[in-house]
Amino acid sequence: MTALLEGITGPADVRALPADALPDLAEEIRAHLVRHVTRAGGHLGPNLGAVELTIALHRVFDSPHDVLLFDTGHQAYVHKVLTGRAGDFGTLRRAGGLSGYPSAAESPHDVIENSHASTALSYADGVAKAMRLKGSARRVVAVVGDGALTGGMAWEALNNLAGTWHPVVVLLNDNGRSYAPTTGGLAAHLAELRRGRRPTLFEELGLAYVGPVDGHDVLAVERALRQGARLGRPVVVHCLTRKGEGHRPAEQDLADHLHTVSPGGSGAAPTWTDVFGAEITRIGEDRADVVCLTAAMRGPTGLDGFAHRFPERTFDVGIAEQHAVTSAAGLALGGMHPVVAVYATFLSRAFDQVLLDVALHRLPVTFVLDRAGVTGPDGPSHHGMWDASVLPVVPGLRLAAPRDPARLREALREAVDVHDGPTAVRYPKAKVAGDIPALRRAGRYDVLREEPDAAGLLVAVGPMAGPCLAAAEELAAHGVRVTVVDPRWIAPLDPELVKLVAAHRLVMAVEDTTTTGALGGRLAQAIAVLGAPTRVGTFALPANFLPHGSREEVLRAHGLDAAGIATTVLKRLEERG
Repeated sequence: MTALLEGITGPADVRALPADALPDLAEEIRAHLVRHVTRAGGHLGPNLGAVELTIALHRVFDSPHDVLLFDTGHQAYVHKVLTGRAGDFGTLRRAGGLSGYPSAAESPHDVIENSHASTALSYADGVAKAMRLKGSARRVVAVVGDGALTGGMAWEALNNLAGTWHPVVVLLNDNGRSYAPTTGGLAAHLAELRRGRRPTLFEELGLAYVGPVDGHDVLAVERALRQGARLGRPVVVHCLTRKGEGHRPAEQDLADHLHTVSPGGSGAAPTWTDVFGAEITRIGEDRADVVCLTAAMRGPTGLDGFAHRFPERTFDVGIAEQHAVTSAAGLALGGMHPVVAVYATFLSRAFDQVLLDVALHRLPVTFVLDRAGVTGPDGPSHHGMWDASVLPVVPGLRLAAPRDPARLREALREAVDVHDGPTAVRYPKAKVAGDIPALRRAGRYDVLREEPDAAGLLVAVGPMAGPCLAAAEELAAHGVRVTVVDPRWIAPLDPELVKLVAAHRLVMAVEDTTTTGALGGRLAQAIAVLGAPTRVGTFALPANFLPHGSREEVLRAHGLDAAGIATTVLKRLEERG
């Protein structure tokens, strides 16, 4: 680390610096972030744009006595640096290392494990109420981006804050973007504020407003924050920043200003997202009724190609998953077939809309769930472990888990051909391997390996097909023969698959999802109804929040690799005697 950073062990050191040292500190922080984030991967552009803003924040407020809440966490790396963690950035997003998001387990300066957008204002509202009830003088600050304000939950919180006199400071980091440019009427209003329009929408709601202020001028932000804090009421301090500030490659990247970067040397092999993006564009050429929706993540979910080819059939609704789903329902009511591309973890925010706005009306909406299963270094809030457990309870919903690129393309085509209810296709954040051919298809499932008088059956869900086939080879070397099948569609249950399961003594459903509600449990329930003696085991992830680490490391740690699967099968066979 450089000279000034070496002396920063906490916020008190930041407050002790003379004003003329602050530009040098900002420059050192940017160099530190570029060096480590480009090596480890993570959110670069948003943090480069929040350097001066965060320095000012820690000079005005006293963390952790004052409660600082960062919305999404994409802009919290500078906060980590200034709270004594600069020396840990060599471990960023590695197993056991520094989290890429705020982490309460990591530091008392991190209050919430926050990596879903539009939530910090609601946390702030609740914390401020608790402080008032306890008679505490601790101050509450929520740092929120303009992109996060496109989420409805943020406005629910602002509506409630405006009805109080709780001294909450909302630091609005306005860079005009989330991943992509901020959309909708809010974006237009903020643009008017930059040109000096008054009154503001915030003031019309009953909030105080300070700004706009240059978010790259530490002393100007300090003055604005002190002014806002003195008001003793809910206030929005509006700071204008530039995403990627101070790093030329980020400044020149007009797509998303290096919102995220991949680890150095990771290569450019095709991913599951790439396969989806190419296929949905081809489907769009064949089907004029197919439209696509995204919640501020057009590029990360693979919709750029479709949007370029069909801009009038692509809708970015901002960070508003609930609205995306019900808007898709409206499109379906209007005769279109909507495809909602979203991270698996974010669909949980719109489960009610999936259930009651789409499924209740048996509307043909397809959900494409990127980052399903273990996502790797993004950590517990981003692991897509829950969708395959909760979506099967939705009446009429069909859920596919493709094992390879060919099956992803096939499942996507099958999904958009369904006209009597919702469908979903889930796949991981990973590079794709080669296609895995089937010996034959029976019912909806594919037989990948077939053994006469097999000792057991492996039901390989989605990308677990490769490890299951490798495990079958290992087991064969021990004289144990197993059949391997891919269910393709994991909900509803395929009656033919249930018959196959009932015909085996031992069945293991191997899944990259949480154990509760997994396919294995649903198969076991179906077998119990039949009264068959088959022993069905669920081999999946524990129902816990799992830490960050590479996808391979997390799966291996829970036995979801070839060696772990083979070992578990041998153990289960020994238990049966």
